[in-house]
Amino acid sequence: MAGVWVYAEVKDGAVKKVAYEILGAAKKMAEQKGEPLCAVMIGKDVEGLAPGLGAYGAEKVYVIQGDSFARYTTGAFTKALCDLVKQEQPSILLFGASINGKDLSARASGRLGVGLATDCTEIGLDEAGNLKVKRPMFAGKVYAEVVFSDRKPQMASVRPNVLGLPEADESRKAEVVKVDVQVGPDDIGLEVVDFVEVGGGKIDLTEAEIIVSGGRGMKGAENFKILEELAEVLGGVVGASRAAVDAGWRPQSDQVGQSGKVVSPNLYIACGISGAIQHLAGMGTSKVIVAINKDPEAPIFKKADYGVVDDLFKVVPALTEEVRKLKAQS
Repeated sequence: MAGVWVYAEVKDGAVKKVAYEILGAAKKMAEQKGEPLCAVMIGKDVEGLAPGLGAYGAEKVYVIQGDSFARYTTGAFTKALCDLVKQEQPSILLFGASINGKDLSARASGRLGVGLATDCTEIGLDEAGNLKVKRPMFAGKVYAEVVFSDRKPQMASVRPNVLGLPEADESRKAEVVKVDVQVGPDDIGLEVVDFVEVGGGKIDLTEAEIIVSGGRGMKGAENFKILEELAEVLGGVVGASRAAVDAGWRPQSDQVGQSGKVVSPNLYIACGISGAIQHLAGMGTSKVIVAINKDPEAPIFKKADYGVVDDLFKVVPALTEEVRKLKAQS
């Protein structure tokens, strides 16, 4: 049976927001093609999350669960997904471009022998009903429009926060179909002996709507406290440039850029970041970019929507205080 499918990744007992974002866009595609919109969930105890995907358009949710899927492993998840895809034959298969989503989509495309467009910022259909996407290339310097051939499934991963969250219709519930997939040691190929959580339970940078980032201009780890205060009053999280991470001022999990995390928040505030091309590649699709830097020639200002040429150690605390005042008045 053909269909437009979305892989709904589950982390810490919840569906990642990017799955809902993709479902909103995929619903329009499924309606254009006259095909059902379906989702796939894989995990240990995920069945209870499945009906809620109906609120975002999913008509049917395939659930694969068991002890073998308690933690993400490429081998087990790839076998489970590919066995189901070969059986049901969807026309389109979409993933969130999270760490695990990128890993699983790449392995699945190789095993299925089909193409894959990664880290897309737009998805839709061409006149013939084939998947058409836009994705950044060469560190975001250009965007490529990619149209798929007739080979199925047509696969793509989508960057979080670029499609927007659709309005949920809580009255709609999806049909849940439990799928039994057996995986063994040969399928998994490895044993996970430990899992170390980083980030202290913070919102994942890739899904954050507001990010306050610091770079070399922060001058030391202790100065990130002012960014943490601003992020807190804004309801956001703190990021960092590679220079700040390499200096040991912030953990690698906070790094934004080509060699870190690619983010697309509604608001990105760059403090003391010059704007190297590698950093711009990681945050260039942010909806609003604010740059604070003493150097008026810093490349970040060419990308920013708003720029402040001044000492960040004066500007950031003042900005934090003004936000506190506005929130107190509301």
